[in-house]
Amino acid sequence: MSALYLRRRLTNWIALSLSVLATLIGLGFLAWILWETLRQGISALDLKLFTKITAYGADGGLANAMVGSLIIDLIGIAIATPIGVLAGTWLAEYANRTKLGETIRFLNDILLSAPSIVMGLFVYTIVVLPSTALTHGDTTFSGFAGGVALALIALPVIVRTTDEMLRLVPSTLREAALSLGVPQWKLTLQILIRAARSGIITGVLLALARISGETAPLLFTAFGNNFMVVNPMNKMASLPQIIYQYANDPGEAMHALAWAGAFVVTMFVLLLSLASRLVLSRNKVSHD
Repeated sequence: MSALYLRRRLTNWIALSLSVLATLIGLGFLAWILWETLRQGISALDLKLFTKITAYGADGGLANAMVGSLIIDLIGIAIATPIGVLAGTWLAEYANRTKLGETIRFLNDILLSAPSIVMGLFVYTIVVLPSTALTHGDTTFSGFAGGVALALIALPVIVRTTDEMLRLVPSTLREAALSLGVPQWKLTLQILIRAARSGIITGVLLALARISGETAPLLFTAFGNNFMVVNPMNKMASLPQIIYQYANDPGEAMHALAWAGAFVVTMFVLLLSLASRLVLSRNKVSHD
């Protein structure tokens, strides 16, 4: 008995040590990446970064890329949010514990882990090429196509979050409402979604953070533009695409701009993550 106990203690100690070591290695690399981004990015920050466009090259800034990223991200999240919330609601309330619902959840998980470049190629096929043919070349790559590609990446995140948050709502709340004669649609819209609202908003913010740094889909859809463009039907610059372009340039000045762009994207994602945590914490305090 003592030998079995010692063997289990030894196995537990080895597994725990390996887990802690793996965690420390991961945190170490993460801290290294963040430190390099902050060190290189802060040193490259300048007022012209927010006032000049990329057409000036090494003497320019990233103003058009920031505006383009904002527009493309908003298009993507505006497309993905209503579809994702509706799909997640259907899975949680109407298709829960059904074979069809489990199949859709499985497919959504596959889409969640699909390579982003595949999404870009898909949108290039279904949006960019048809629009080029229909307009005889007047509309090819566009910010709208980039938004569609980002929407496909954000969609499974929102579906999964909405589904999980609604299933966490106590079943007694459903039973109480139904016993009072509340219709299913009113129960879903006015009670369940309101109860899971903070979790759903958190999922939307996390999806927005997820798509903010995507580069590959935008290379096949938005393509890029060195001038300030606000019309989403035209080629449009984005911060991830500019970072990729400048990182491949041999000039040190372009590398500095790439680091500055990486710093801006990192801070944007950090603020979104903090906002999502704030939404969740407020919801917990209000229920206590």
